[in-house]
Amino acid sequence: MNNLSIFLSIFPFLVFIFLLFVKKTTLLKTSIITLGLYVILAIFYWQILGTFLYISFGKGVFVAFDIFIIIFGAIFFLEILKELGVIRNISYYLSGVSKDYRIQVILIAWFFECFLEGTAGFGIPAAIAVPLLMGLGLPPLRALIVGLLGNSIPGIFGAAGTPIKIGFATLNVSGVPFYASLFNFVGILVPVFMMWIITKGRENRKKEFIEIIPFALWSGILFLVPSFLTANYIGQEFPSIIGSIVGLILAILSIKIGLFVPKNNLSISEEKENIKTMSALRSFTPYIILVVLLILGKIILGKIGIPIGIGFKHTFNLFNPGFIFIITGLIVIMIWKSGKEIYVKSIRPAFSGAIIPFFIISSMLAIVQIMINSGNNLSGIPSAINLIAKTIETNLLPFFAPFAGAFGAMLTGSVTASNVMFGSLFNMTAQSMNFNTNIILALLVVGAGLGNMIALADILVGEAVVGEKNSEVKIVKGVLIPCLISLTIVGIIGMIIIK
Repeated sequence: MNNLSIFLSIFPFLVFIFLLFVKKTTLLKTSIITLGLYVILAIFYWQILGTFLYISFGKGVFVAFDIFIIIFGAIFFLEILKELGVIRNISYYLSGVSKDYRIQVILIAWFFECFLEGTAGFGIPAAIAVPLLMGLGLPPLRALIVGLLGNSIPGIFGAAGTPIKIGFATLNVSGVPFYASLFNFVGILVPVFMMWIITKGRENRKKEFIEIIPFALWSGILFLVPSFLTANYIGQEFPSIIGSIVGLILAILSIKIGLFVPKNNLSISEEKENIKTMSALRSFTPYIILVVLLILGKIILGKIGIPIGIGFKHTFNLFNPGFIFIITGLIVIMIWKSGKEIYVKSIRPAFSGAIIPFFIISSMLAIVQIMINSGNNLSGIPSAINLIAKTIETNLLPFFAPFAGAFGAMLTGSVTASNVMFGSLFNMTAQSMNFNTNIILALLVVGAGLGNMIALADILVGEAVVGEKNSEVKIVKGVLIPCLISLTIVGIIGMIIIK
């Protein structure tokens, strides 16, 4: 019975992988089919109580609605900037820091994304950075893959320390920030992975890649060292913010003095020459307003929510980055004194780009909730999530912990949600096996951060922003190897340190 229960717990995910990667089924159909399988199993095998099945669907829809607002707002904001020529002008001014497209990519997809993750989170960093990368001349899919890579490492501490503070809210996490910031040094490889992706298909790829490695590694160090020091001497709320600001300043200084910078400045051959049509201040004003409002919104509205009770409890958080995107877009329209037509023109693509991701994310989050709530049943069978957790009671727990965190982040699109999903289970398992719980939880959260590379919700947000459809398989393939390499390294380090 136990082995059958464990198999049935993971069977829908085997079907999910088969449909998505073998049959090349769209993510929408795949997620709906997987949800259908889990509902059937929950009703006829687990005999879940009807109330908890309702709760599972309800929570999935409400959380997905939050993400719908984010996607809608991000596309709405982007459409306005495109119409006003802001993206084109930002690309022009970035070339003033360095003419080398490789360095420009690191500045945007590494330092800028790390800053955005520290101030906002919610998958927004990639949504903002990817259009800028496309402005440099990167093809949409390649820009999206690079953006997803950059949205990983800073997610460990996320928006103001939320993943650890909220994700492990009921657990003893006194040593987690130290170990998490230590394991996070695997992030030194992320800028290198970015360079490997963007040089793909170039005539002199090997040469272009090798000569940028020193600056890529240096950029990793410039963010991770101040991030580590901040986590351990200031607080877990600020590592991504301070690490990115300090790192960016030092990176620009390095560029100015030629430290680790390639001798040859290379541009993307397909890129058309940009011509400025507005001042630098005016070009960056929309993003300055956006970041300021994101920070203020997080501070003022971050803990304020509207409680909803319709058979289950849900809190609609007033701080949703999607609202900030929309407000910023409206402010930009007023500053530019543009007509109402630009406002109306931006709404349609925003809605059409957000509606399909809403249904996909609703389905995936409902699956997660069913896994958690399936223990409330008439059969007496443990919940699916507990059954899966039983399989990790092994001396290899430190190695598997990062992979479990990544799996949780892939499904939920959130490091915090992944921690909520697996935190207590891994904490109990670590205690029963006499492992250091702080190390295990740190491995879990670092794995979840790396799992952001393959987070389905973030992929959907990115696809919507760049106008791609049904490209999930190509995108996952692009980020999967960097993700697995990083997870393996963290797992091995965990096995060594735990002893």
